[in-house]
Amino acid sequence: MFIVDRGKTCLLFAVPVAASLVSHPAAAQVADQASSSVPEVVITAQHLNEERSRIDTDTGASTYKFDSKAIEAQPGGSEVQLNQVMLQIPDAAQDSFGQLHIRGDHNGLQYRLNGVILPDGISVFGQTLPPRMIQSLKLITGSLPAEYGLRSAGIIDISTKSGALQPGGEVSVYGGSHGSIEPSINYGGTTGPNTYFITGDFIRNDLGIESPDGTSTPLHDHTKQFHGFGYFEHIFDEHNRVTFIAGSSDDRFQIPNRRGVTAADIGPGLTVNGVSDFLSNDLDENQRELTHFATLSWQHSQGDLTVQTSLITRFSSLSFSPDPQLGDLLFDGISQRAYKKDVAYGFQSDGAYLLSDTHTLRAGVYAQLDHLTSNTTSAVLPTDDAGLQTSDIPLSIVDDTRNSQTIESAYLQDEWQILPVLTFNYGLRFDHYHAFSSGSQVSPRANLVWKATSTTTVHAGYSRFFSPPPFELVGNESILRFVNTTAAPGVTTGDLVQAERSHYYDIGVQQEISRELTVGVDSYFKQSTDLIDEGQFGAPIILTPFNYADGQVYGVEFTANYSVGHFQSYANFAVQRAIGKNIVAGQFNFSPDDLAWIGDHYIHLDHEQQVTASAGASYEFMGTRISGDLLLGSGLRRDLVLPDGQGIPNGDRLPYYEQINVGVSHDFDRQGVKGLTARFDVINALDKKYEIRDGTGIGVGAPQFGPRRGYFVGVTQAF
Repeated sequence: MFIVDRGKTCLLFAVPVAASLVSHPAAAQVADQASSSVPEVVITAQHLNEERSRIDTDTGASTYKFDSKAIEAQPGGSEVQLNQVMLQIPDAAQDSFGQLHIRGDHNGLQYRLNGVILPDGISVFGQTLPPRMIQSLKLITGSLPAEYGLRSAGIIDISTKSGALQPGGEVSVYGGSHGSIEPSINYGGTTGPNTYFITGDFIRNDLGIESPDGTSTPLHDHTKQFHGFGYFEHIFDEHNRVTFIAGSSDDRFQIPNRRGVTAADIGPGLTVNGVSDFLSNDLDENQRELTHFATLSWQHSQGDLTVQTSLITRFSSLSFSPDPQLGDLLFDGISQRAYKKDVAYGFQSDGAYLLSDTHTLRAGVYAQLDHLTSNTTSAVLPTDDAGLQTSDIPLSIVDDTRNSQTIESAYLQDEWQILPVLTFNYGLRFDHYHAFSSGSQVSPRANLVWKATSTTTVHAGYSRFFSPPPFELVGNESILRFVNTTAAPGVTTGDLVQAERSHYYDIGVQQEISRELTVGVDSYFKQSTDLIDEGQFGAPIILTPFNYADGQVYGVEFTANYSVGHFQSYANFAVQRAIGKNIVAGQFNFSPDDLAWIGDHYIHLDHEQQVTASAGASYEFMGTRISGDLLLGSGLRRDLVLPDGQGIPNGDRLPYYEQINVGVSHDFDRQGVKGLTARFDVINALDKKYEIRDGTGIGVGAPQFGPRRGYFVGVTQAF
């Protein structure tokens, strides 16, 4: 992505395709009638989309918008994954396993499709939403209005493509370095009052997860992924429609291996069935992630009232298979087979009513029910009270857990146009959850937007946030089963993870220097109680949440956009600080020394990146588009070891890094080849070797490196 538009919404209007040639007169008459109805369907669909946008408000929040053309213009286009698109947003730090941190928060993102919430899943590095299904996308962050809750780092609201507004189809093949190949297809159309859009892809490459050693060809890192998405719409009349959205992903990953490391060198010094050594090259760990979701929505828009009501369901599962031999046990003291499944059902209803020329009321409710299954079977070795191995014959510990979660939310807010240049958005939100723990909160929200001059806009806001913990917890009863084994924790007690409660303040200014250049600055401060963080504790790539008693996150962002003619560019720069103190939940995941230090000191959160910058530009001429973008970061956190041997958790940071991507594409329509486009991209063009993680820090697993230089070619044929 390389155009961040904070003040404009880009709307694309589809042109109906010509009817097919028919020979029978009656058939021709039917075709003519169908063709003449298409413009009416297009206009009605566009009208209902505009009416639906009345429900969602970002008044006072920090909002970054871009459309499908902007996605296609960046290197890689819509062939990249969604988290890579989001890295072009200010203060977005990349992490391992495809994680994304916005404004110093840990995965506190909520995804919405056409305003409908997608319940949280348990996938770690799978990407369920392919960018090619996106018509437009906006990230809403900062001081959020009352209608947004449960996740506070940001709202990723995606408007999907539809057959009415994007008729026709495309077939493409994209691939290149790292053994990658990605065929895909999408097609949309209209039949009477019914419209549809479907897309699917298959991804295969040998860099499924970040390389653990920085090489371009890591060992055992193959992935196969299948993704599908469909949008279906029936328009009853200009006031009513029903939409059905469904998506599915099946992602399989090999867990990559470090080269040339033996269990005798870095393991705990164990013997299993008479064997005491194992080469890391030969490890064979695998993970599979499944996600299926569907939403059914009815929209009614008439006069001053717009309402959308939805039924939602989501299935997500994660399966981890350890090394079938002795590798995991010799390296880690535990070999764990894990399966997690979460089935969620939701109900959402939102509405907007124009009470008067100066007041717009918005209200809504949301309810969610989850059923969680967590099954693990762990091979461990017995030990005595001193932690010494007493037998080389593994024990099997089975831990099967079932639980349910309920969430109920409601909000009411008023957007008050006090003056033509002054808007005040205020409201209340209520959230309640009950799962492993429970809690509730009434949260006031208030945002003010002042159009100081024709070219200057100032916004300021306050929000009280309430964020329930993720629903993939490890309970105390599970930990106690590992006492007197090689997987025994240093701390055998731990409190349940609680909801995070925070006060959030935001103020910013956007200045239009000229018609071509817009700049902005935005600052924020969050004070949290029971700040939620997550970490990978153990071999399975499963994130486990925990709480800091107190937390602070604050920073400032600078943005600039310049566009003239066929040239477009942007630049972002952000500075942040994210700290926490005193771990008060999930203590069994930590060593006694780390708990003691963090209990008395604020530490940097492991996902803090103090400096983040991104920039990009594109130029199009005669069907050829040249583009490039830059990512720069000061590095995530790692442990600091003092000269006296004392360690400070997250006390240091990794080195600065930068990654430059370039691309060129050409539309052959101008040369008479209808609908053919070709592209060539170079990712990490300077072949910069940089670490995302070095294997140290709170809740950090193995080292991970950014991608090395890769060359990719793609061909797309429209029809």
